[in-house]
Amino acid sequence: MIDLRNAPNPPALADACGRAFSAADAKIRALAARWKAGSGAPVFTDAGRYTARGWTEWTQGFQFGMPLLVHEASGDPWHLEYGRSKTLRRMAPHLTHTGVHDHGFNNVSTYGTLLRHAHEGVFPAETWERRYYALALKASGAVQAARWTSLPESLGFIRSFNGPHSLFADTIRSLRSLALGHRLGHVLLGEQDAKANLLGRLLAHAETTARYNVYFGTGRDRWDVRGRVAHESVFNTVNGSYRCASSQQGYSPFTTWTRGLAWIILGYAEELEFAAGLSDAEVAACGLAYFPDAASVRARFLETARAVSDFYIENTPPDGIPYWDTGGPRLREIPGALDRPADPENPFEPVDSSAAAIAAQGLLRLGAFLTAAGDPDGARYTAAGLRTAASVLSAPYLSENPKHEGLLLHAVYHYPNAWDRSADGSPVPHGESCLWGDYHLLELALWISRTARGRGGQRFFDIGLDPDGGGS
Repeated sequence: MIDLRNAPNPPALADACGRAFSAADAKIRALAARWKAGSGAPVFTDAGRYTARGWTEWTQGFQFGMPLLVHEASGDPWHLEYGRSKTLRRMAPHLTHTGVHDHGFNNVSTYGTLLRHAHEGVFPAETWERRYYALALKASGAVQAARWTSLPESLGFIRSFNGPHSLFADTIRSLRSLALGHRLGHVLLGEQDAKANLLGRLLAHAETTARYNVYFGTGRDRWDVRGRVAHESVFNTVNGSYRCASSQQGYSPFTTWTRGLAWIILGYAEELEFAAGLSDAEVAACGLAYFPDAASVRARFLETARAVSDFYIENTPPDGIPYWDTGGPRLREIPGALDRPADPENPFEPVDSSAAAIAAQGLLRLGAFLTAAGDPDGARYTAAGLRTAASVLSAPYLSENPKHEGLLLHAVYHYPNAWDRSADGSPVPHGESCLWGDYHLLELALWISRTARGRGGQRFFDIGLDPDGGGS
């Protein structure tokens, strides 16, 4: 269980955040000088050097989103120019990519960050530039929403790249694309101009994920433990019936792949923040019986966020760094695995620092949300988030070695497929990095840095008014 005692506060982590941004500055510049456009997107490191993986280019937005976060933290104009110019030249195909569920990762991390920065005055942007980013986000939200599988009871989901039967836990964070499209006043048009409400599809996907990918301890099956997460839910596309849980990157459908758990923690925490600003009229316009008003949306999102966050706290070592799957078959060979800090170099099961960086941000957001509402449980989630953040922002996880291109060490990508490497050749991967781990470490550091200065953490939907009249 995560040690919640004497957790540091955000000001105490300010120096660690500064070191993370300083290390990222040098690593981003070095990778930019080496990486060739035709190489695809960097995914994970092998012997300290980033390599590509021709599966889908779902990490491209992290490659060009990271310098934007460094610019926000440091004001260094090189990072703004690099991130902005690469977004303009390289990211357009991702806006209309109909084959993936990754629009949140690619497009919110780039176009979304640029529009937020323009709104917050991080850099001066003329009206035409804001319109460009707004149009890009409208297109992304609609294209992502069009990748849709309808289910009975007005449920449905954005299908994963596996096909129309497949609902991934990861996709909860791509709902940000739909949220931004809705915030900008956009809709998805179909045959004979039939309109699909982007907010309605966001809400339907979130409810479907909560019902089938998240467990609430209600006796759904033999392994129904509150807060446990299945990576994938599989449906019969002929009649929409639920068939089974599955896992692509975890150990089994009946254990919890911790990065999938982390995506759910962060996804619902962010969507809870977004839902706090929804009106009853907006929600009622979606016509969903299970969400009659805005309060019901917030209650469901909060219920889900609490369940998965509690599970993470209870099933993670004291330092907040999880092993890659809660059911890893050799965890039992690690004495007191959950009672002492995680050992990234153990010979039995890998840890996943990228899951920790993602989950820490979600825990902090949930904690801040509850604290603002006067709920004393907010302190518990905040402590868990800060404890985890302290771990990933220091050795042996933060890499300040200029010869290693990764920022966050001891991450894994696809352990079942044996895609991951070890710095020393060990059969249990460790010592390497992945681009989403690096990116989310910077998002986490930015949230903590802003909070330490009394500004409040960044929110993806703080984009201001659409110059063309949409938005809020």
